[in-house]
Amino acid sequence: MKKNQTTHFMAGILIITFVAVFLVLTGRFLYIQASGEINDVSLEEWANKKRTASYSLEAERGNILDNNGMALAYDRPTFSIYAITDELYSENLEEPKHVENPQKTAEALSPLLNMEKSEIVTYIQNGIDNEKFQVEFGSNGTELSQKTKEDIEDLDLPGINFTKDAIRYYPNGTFASHILGFARKDDEGNITGVNGIENEMNDLLGGKNGHISYQRDNYNTKLLDPNEVIQQPEDGKDVHLTIDQKVQTLLEDAMSQVDEEFNPERITAVIMNPKTGEVVAMGNRPSYNPNDPSNVENWYNDAISTPFEPGSTIKMFTWAAAIEENVYKEDEWFESGEYSISDNIRPVHDHNNGEGWGPITYDEGFERSSNVAASKLVWEKLGTEKYLEYLQAFDLDKKTDIDLPSEVAGQISYNYPRDKITTAFGQGSTLTPIQQMKAATAIANGGKMVQPYVVSKIVDGNTGKVEMEKSPEVVGEPISDSTAAQVMDLLESVVTSGNGTGNRYQLDDYSVAGKTGTAQVPNPDGGGYLTGAENYVFSFLGMAPKDDPRLMMYVSVKQPELDDYQAGSVPVSFIFKNVMENSLHYLNIEPDKDSTNPVKSIELPKIIGTNTSSTKQSLEEKGLNITVIGSGNKVLDANAKEGSQLFPNDRIILVTDQPVMPDITGWSMREVLQLANLLELDIEIIGNGYVMTQSIKEGSSVKKDSYLGVELKPPNEPTTEEITPDTNNREDASDENN
Repeated sequence: MKKNQTTHFMAGILIITFVAVFLVLTGRFLYIQASGEINDVSLEEWANKKRTASYSLEAERGNILDNNGMALAYDRPTFSIYAITDELYSENLEEPKHVENPQKTAEALSPLLNMEKSEIVTYIQNGIDNEKFQVEFGSNGTELSQKTKEDIEDLDLPGINFTKDAIRYYPNGTFASHILGFARKDDEGNITGVNGIENEMNDLLGGKNGHISYQRDNYNTKLLDPNEVIQQPEDGKDVHLTIDQKVQTLLEDAMSQVDEEFNPERITAVIMNPKTGEVVAMGNRPSYNPNDPSNVENWYNDAISTPFEPGSTIKMFTWAAAIEENVYKEDEWFESGEYSISDNIRPVHDHNNGEGWGPITYDEGFERSSNVAASKLVWEKLGTEKYLEYLQAFDLDKKTDIDLPSEVAGQISYNYPRDKITTAFGQGSTLTPIQQMKAATAIANGGKMVQPYVVSKIVDGNTGKVEMEKSPEVVGEPISDSTAAQVMDLLESVVTSGNGTGNRYQLDDYSVAGKTGTAQVPNPDGGGYLTGAENYVFSFLGMAPKDDPRLMMYVSVKQPELDDYQAGSVPVSFIFKNVMENSLHYLNIEPDKDSTNPVKSIELPKIIGTNTSSTKQSLEEKGLNITVIGSGNKVLDANAKEGSQLFPNDRIILVTDQPVMPDITGWSMREVLQLANLLELDIEIIGNGYVMTQSIKEGSSVKKDSYLGVELKPPNEPTTEEITPDTNNREDASDENN
């Protein structure tokens, strides 16, 4: 009896517990059904989120172009391959949409992805075994070209698909790399500028990404009513530079020759229009290829970021200050050689070991680049404080604010009496090349100093609308027009006078006004300066034509390897003469000197769409070097556009249909890159100089994305044919130590 009571009691407890749990669960379900929420989470929103796919629509990065509209940097489409390994994706479909046969798929993909068959099988099988929806194929499956993508699609392999991507591409390779900089993908997959213009103008170039969202099923297929929302991306703006591709190419080629011949520590060069401040070309060595910035020796744009003691190029500003203050008498005599301002302060010596040239005039002192003359002008004529005012008026104490990143200003050292007189001839104080160029525009431009700049305009690439355009800006007038004219006469005498230190810088067809400089290199291991004939920064700042300067150029070569008979001006003058002479002709500047064989530039006529044979004959008659690619009767493309200014023997590549590989032995790197760009070849270049070997044989047919490997070597004979031995003393070198 007692046992039955206990059983009935426990059964009642269980029934009550069951009813309570049932009521709680039922109440919870009724609440969820009525409210549509679980723990304050909306079920409707959760469901929408689970079945909604959202993707970013990447904006196309803007192009960087030169002053003639030639593309220097742009986005190049690439593709990544992936394989769908989930067989449920093909459920209820007539044809499979997943990889059915890993072995067959791997065998077909292996040669196109340059991967072992077993490696591809491993990727696919790993996806199948781990029930992954899709798998990728590592680095070999990324950055595929359009041609490779099309070749794979032609195989009609089930389950193989692609995603489109973009990489930043620089068609000219090592070309103005410190100006352009480079861009690469950040952690979020966006192409972002790292340095140069790519970094400085990143917000404008980058644009604004859009997005798309829609509702889909488990296999990412849109529903019939997908509630699609699209926000279109805003493409980046195009940035047009003041850089001229032709002049920049002349500069790059000349610097490369000197770099190969003399193996200097550094080369820096800037070319500017002194009337407008537009930088026409700028380069440094060492440089790098922005397409592969993995091994960069020098990140710095030395033209704007590396101050150093300028040497005697600063004397043009010292003389300008004295002339402007009416304390300069060109025919006044002084004793050259050595100058002391106090018994307890080390004297200043002229660069010929302090021997000087006896009593000479201040005009001759400028021609000979006398340190004593510069010191006496500042200490006795101008006064050190007045001289400092002129240094500041020339903005030599501040940045130029050029539109490039990482500019660094030099520093005027003016604490002690000797600092003040050594600054007068370019020691102790430091400047950057661009600071000197900006200041020199006042001398070349009738006293008006202009702002240097690199970006000329910002353009909407889709509409062609110019959204911002720069114009020349006068930022100071430190000297008068008459003073500027007198200094220009002095600068011309440096180049033309028998006493001048700049005789080597004369051009065939144009008069030159300029100033040499030879700055000592501070000893990195302690105080003082390095010794030895090569341990200098040799430089020249010159402009032409003298009476109406259209171009101004600064060149410096640091610590070149010189033969015993060679002066430091040899590599500097080679760059200056070749680039300046050819650039002035290219720009159709009328020569102001008599010349028996003046070099004239050639304006390229319309050639696209013209008859191949007649165009080839016409261009050859103009003195151009013509290479025809293919056997078609009509010119389809070329490496130069209508209106381009060219020189005799410049190579023009005419592309027709059915292209075959030409013999490119002896071609320069620039010409090979142009060919590869025209034919859309996969190019690999080894070495520097000119083509010695090529992987595609002459006469072989070439297709888009064909691999072309070339080996470049410097020529056997010296490339600097205009360089001649010099038995004279090195100009401008000072033994002064601060």
